[in-house]
Amino acid sequence: MNKVENITGTGIPLLLDDIDTDRIIPARFLRCVTFEGLGEHAFEDDRIQDPEHPFDKPEYQDASILVGGRNFGCGSSREHAPQSLIRWGIKAIIAESYAEIFFGNCTSLGVPAVCASRQALEALDKAIKQNPKQEITVDLLTMKISCGDQQFDCTLPDNARSALISGTYDFLAQLLKSTSEIKERAADVPYFTSFA
Repeated sequence: MNKVENITGTGIPLLLDDIDTDRIIPARFLRCVTFEGLGEHAFEDDRIQDPEHPFDKPEYQDASILVGGRNFGCGSSREHAPQSLIRWGIKAIIAESYAEIFFGNCTSLGVPAVCASRQALEALDKAIKQNPKQEITVDLLTMKISCGDQQFDCTLPDNARSALISGTYDFLAQLLKSTSEIKERAADVPYFTSFA
């Protein structure tokens, strides 16, 4: 697994509160067998209703850092939501707060979902709109967000930060990597008869 110490890229402004997972990826797209192709449907219903939606604007098409509001990713628990954002091109999210399951899904997929103050978010939103090509850096080592000559503090729970910067955020990969040790341990368990 790759270590995630910092992410640098241009931003996309979506400073709205209570964006739920059904808005991020509408329920009709949950029937997919794989997550491939979900990126093109990120915020699809919002984009249909709003021709000026940031995810459709040409100046944000290469953005990799999403700036959101409070309670980002609330609603039903679906891994499809962060998967669709990743496949659209998002590599980090900066918001005021997150729904717990959405946050956990982001972390296990290697996407830092850091928190920043409303003042910082408003400044980032303004900077992105003024200059969509301005790069933003989310640094997990210093817990700072840099944008031009501006710098803001951000927060991330210690366990998520540690998992990201050490590259141990993918728990399934860790489990698969430990297959031989698991088989060894299973063989020592008296009531265990076979390992599939």
